[in-house]
Amino acid sequence: MAEEKKAAAVSQNAADKKEQNMMNISASPHIRGGQTTTFIMWDVIVALMPASVIGIYNFGYRAALMILICVTGCVVSEYLTELLLKRKNTIRDLSAVVTGLLIALNLPVELPYWMALLGCIFAIVVVKQLFGGIGQNFMNPALAGRVFLVMSFAVPMTRFTIDAVTTATPLMVLRSDGVNAVDIWDMFVGNSAGTIGETSALALLVGALYLIIKRVIRVTIPLTYIGSFALCIVIYGLTQDMGFEELMRFTAAHICGGGLMLGACFMATDYVTSPITEKGKVIFGILLGGLTFCFRIWGSSTEGVSYAIIIGNLLVPMIEMITKPKPFGKGYEKKSISENRGWLEPVELDEEGKPVKNKKKKEGPLRILVAICCIALLSGALLGGIFALTEKPIAETAERKKQESYKAVMPDADSYEEYTEVDGLNTMLEDAGYTGVTLDSSVNALKGSDTAGRIYIITSHEGYAGDIKMAVGIKDGEVTGVNMLSIGETTGLGMEARDNPSFAAQYVGKKNTLEVVKTTPESDDEIQAITGATITSKAVTNAVNAVIYLDSAGELPE
Repeated sequence: MAEEKKAAAVSQNAADKKEQNMMNISASPHIRGGQTTTFIMWDVIVALMPASVIGIYNFGYRAALMILICVTGCVVSEYLTELLLKRKNTIRDLSAVVTGLLIALNLPVELPYWMALLGCIFAIVVVKQLFGGIGQNFMNPALAGRVFLVMSFAVPMTRFTIDAVTTATPLMVLRSDGVNAVDIWDMFVGNSAGTIGETSALALLVGALYLIIKRVIRVTIPLTYIGSFALCIVIYGLTQDMGFEELMRFTAAHICGGGLMLGACFMATDYVTSPITEKGKVIFGILLGGLTFCFRIWGSSTEGVSYAIIIGNLLVPMIEMITKPKPFGKGYEKKSISENRGWLEPVELDEEGKPVKNKKKKEGPLRILVAICCIALLSGALLGGIFALTEKPIAETAERKKQESYKAVMPDADSYEEYTEVDGLNTMLEDAGYTGVTLDSSVNALKGSDTAGRIYIITSHEGYAGDIKMAVGIKDGEVTGVNMLSIGETTGLGMEARDNPSFAAQYVGKKNTLEVVKTTPESDDEIQAITGATITSKAVTNAVNAVIYLDSAGELPE
């Protein structure tokens, strides 16, 4: 009898364990399907192969080595992190391989390998594993790794080459020199500068079509993303009085360039960081299109896909809250016949069956909006307090920088007398056609009691990303130096006006009106433009021309 009871208990325990094993509680979304994570990731890898092959063909062995390093770095980082955190090993699901491949395809080929490896570690350890592993990350790990690298190493992340020659990307050329300066066909097939995987729109479309056929992704997000972005570009082009052909070329260049295809088809569609509902996908795609348009047209960089998708990822919970479907039976209330009115009236009843007063429930989105407003007010007050504390040190730093600029452009002087009453001089500049500059002050550079020259503090309003403020020294009618006081151009391109001494050195000794050229100067009155930063080069040169004109006019305070 005892043996029978023991056998029955063992059988019951086995049945209980079997029942428990049938219940697998995991992170949302809960979607039934025959596909596994490994199969899905394998399909994504296959879909990225055309872009990878084109990247290796264009950029050579360094592209292949970059892909190998990034994939290995992500897999090893995931394995070691899970080992340290005592979690189940998940490297066999290939998600780390996909992350590494996407990071590599989003990097310039000349980026130092150790920087790429650092971005992989950040993506896997910080963005993915510290938030719970696969299915728990709040933003796309590959894009987070790329943005981390852009913020940490801006110059190497914005230096692009093709055929071993450093050059500007098509979108940079488009903004700087106009739509006729870019080759749409080269952008479509992949014969242009850019990151390893973004150059060929054709290869990315082939990969996206494969994913759609395999039903790994749906067309909703890519279609609404690219469509809304294209619509914004067309509307903007119409406001710029573009002809039909120019408008079509302008739109096609923006669609084919800048990683839009890569982001829309392979990263915006990430299961974990994109909405589940169909309405949510549409809202998400439109949001990404609008953000990318704003970043590209009005931002300091020609790229905007990475930042747009990351911001969209952060807003996904709110999008899903707004668009979540109504559960079956939701809103049904017990009804009773009103004693006074004689018709059916919905009445909410308590546990005892008695009517209770209806209370307005606070809506989730409203609470979130109020919380965001409170956080914004608190952040604004905090920033205001910090500004009040740092205003004086900032002013002292600016004055010290100005004195250093005086010394840089007029090294022979030992004292300076600044004149800020320059309204008349600005009127002279305006009458002479220099409408894109403003003279801030004129400085007499003195050596002892003698005049060593004159320094002009002038601001150009024609920079690529905004105003460029500089000090220009003049002695005996010749430029003695140009030094940037304030400049916010694109890192690695327009910022070369400040960071590359050889550019400013071109102006030294000039005394006639100067012209910007893209090739090696053939005359003494030509200035070679910074590669990919023609607008910045022209803005600085126009300001120097204005100074040369003022100094030659001779109507200055003594």
